[in-house]
Order: sequence, then C-alpha cells, then structure tokens
Amino acid sequence: MTDFSQLSADSVPAYLASRPDLSTVLNTNAVESVTEIGDGNLNLVFLVRDGQGRGMVLKQSLPHVRTDPSWPMTRERTLREATVLAEHHRVDPQHVPALFAFDPINYVLAIEDLSDHEVWRRELIAGRVHDYAAAEIGRYVARVSFATSIFGLSGPRKRILVAATANPELSEITEDLVFTEPYVEHEHNRVLAGNEPDVAALRTDRALLRQIGNARVSFQNNAQALLHGDLHTGSVLVRAEAESVRVFDSEFGVYGPIGFDLGALWANLVIAAARAEAEGDRDRASRLLALPGELWQAFDAEFRRLWPSRVDPRVFGEDVLEDFLAGVRSDAAVFAGAKAIRRIVGFAKVADIETLDEDARVGAARGVLRAGRLLAVERLDEPSPAALSARIADVLAETARR
Repeated sequence: MTDFSQLSADSVPAYLASRPDLSTVLNTNAVESVTEIGDGNLNLVFLVRDGQGRGMVLKQSLPHVRTDPSWPMTRERTLREATVLAEHHRVDPQHVPALFAFDPINYVLAIEDLSDHEVWRRELIAGRVHDYAAAEIGRYVARVSFATSIFGLSGPRKRILVAATANPELSEITEDLVFTEPYVEHEHNRVLAGNEPDVAALRTDRALLRQIGNARVSFQNNAQALLHGDLHTGSVLVRAEAESVRVFDSEFGVYGPIGFDLGALWANLVIAAARAEAEGDRDRASRLLALPGELWQAFDAEFRRLWPSRVDPRVFGEDVLEDFLAGVRSDAAVFAGAKAIRRIVGFAKVADIETLDEDARVGAARGVLRAGRLLAVERLDEPSPAALSARIADVLAETARR
C-alpha cells in the first residue's frame, strides 16, 4: 500500500487516483497539474487541476511545524479544522469554501479551489485596499458566531459542539504567542534594535499587562461561539471582479470570545495602515483605518438582524442584546491590541512590516506597538472603533516621521 502520510507534488496524482469519492469534483485519474501553494508555518497545501481545468485544494497537516521540524504538532488539528469548516460553511457558504472530504488516515482536507481570488494581505501590501472586504468579514463573523452561540443553538447542542471542537494544542499556542511571550524574554521574540526600548516599555506597563492578562482569561474561559481562531488578512481571500470575500485556514478554530476574531482582523488592518503611513501614503492609511469601523458596523447590524431568530427568547430581551454587543465590542479592541503587539514582537511576523526598509520598519513597528497599547487600555474610556481609529491615525503619523 502506498504511503501518503506526507504528500508531495509527485505523489498527489497517485493519492487522488486512490480517492474515487472525489471524482465528482475533478477527474482523479487524469490530473493535469499539481502546484504546492502553501506558504504558512504548519501545513502542506497543493492546488490540483485536471485536463478540463477543474480544480481542488488539498491541505495536509504534518506531525511538526512545516518550517521547523523540531517543533512537534498534533495532526488531529485537521479533524478540528474539518469540523469548523463544515459548521461555518453550513451557516455562511457565501464566505466559507466548501469542504469536499476529510481523510482521517492521512489527515488531508479536500477543499474548494478559490484560485481566482487573491490573499488580502498580499493585495494590501501591493496597495490595493479592497475596501468592501471588511464589511463582508463583519457579516461572516456575525453569522457564524450567532449560529454557534447560545442564541443560535440549544444548550445540549452547543455543549456537544464545544466538546467536538476542543483544540487544546493550538489554543495553547495562541495563548503563548498572543498573550504571554511578547511580554517576557523568549526565544520566539525578535525586534529591531531601534524597537527594543519600545518593547521594554510595554513589559513594565502595568495598565497594559492587566488588560492582556484579563484577555487571556477571557480567551480560555469565555466559550461564546465557534471561532475561526486566526482571522488575519492572510486568512482572507478577495476578488475585485464580481466582488467576493472568502475565509480560509481555520485550523485554530475553537470556541471562544467572539471579539477575538474581530480583533484579529482589526489588528491586521492597523498593521496595513502602518505600512501605508511608512510609505508616505496618508490617504491609503486613512482608508484602512476606516475599515475597523466598517467591520464592527457590519457585524453589529447582522447580529441584530439575526436576533429575532434566537432559539430561546424568554430571558434574552433587547437589554441582553445591548449588553452582549457592548461586551463583544470591548473584547474586540483588547484582542486587536494583543494581536497587533504580538505580530511585532513575537513569532510569525507579517510581511506588511517585515518587507519595509529597516529605517521605515522601526517607525512602523513603533506605531503598531503604541496602537496596540491604545486599543487594549484606552478602549475603556473610548469604546467607539471609529474614535479609536482616529487616535491611532495620529499615532501612526507621528511614529512614521521619527
């Protein structure tokens, strides 16, 4: 029997020939091309086409980090990703790729081909904003979070889904990388010499550390809804022609606070704005800083639209809705702050900042760190995303000039 435990471009055709269940998607016996397209840290990803041009993506987990074989990883994460994909696609097929099949022996997902889209982060780096995308993601988060929350599911069904999507290993990675390692000396951390004083200041900032600590408690204890878990601009695909926005790579999916997904995207929009400011494009930075407000407004409006369909309205009145949304909005800001800081200090940095010239990078990184602190701490006095973005615009402009 052929070993398909670690696929390659050469072995994918034979693997597909052994999977007749996928023949309705493409001709599994007549594969025309196989291209490895994965550029992340964890998985092998292949784009496959047959002679008729039909396509499919195969994603396979490895027993270690792809870029660091000495770092072991559970392959069971693929099963959890399959569960998240299936649940999210059931609720919002407009924004989630179809899952054709999951191979539990070789840990392979067969997913819809979306190669007519582009990764949003790459588009942002190239200066193409795709303003429409933030509102679409807001609607996506609202739909999947409402449907998988206490408002969309019965208590027993929600508890079963919480158990089925428990993701302890990858959740621990999130807790370490986002909420802990940036604030201590750790081998994963790396910053430019010019930013070392900025990081030292964060590590002694008790007001910030208090909010980050509380955010970690919330991430672990607050099982509000089934999250994507890693919703940054590199996990979003966009297409300008016949506008389309799709979300992928949900292997960090887990039940948690809804604001975590919103905050992750918010942070990456701030990072993109810092790059635009560093490049001297104030107009583009302003457009990008308007998007967190649009993200929130779309989420808020869609969640309110769904509210009348809540499964048990007996004690969930309008006042509960207002309190709930206010909490999600506050959570989104502190999680955005944590996510912004971690992308500058810790592991898995982002090309938005890393591809800048060093002089520009120091100022942009400083701006993101200060913006992260502002989001985490000052949201307590100013909860409006639009108002916070206005203050962040001043921060990014100031740090880019220095």
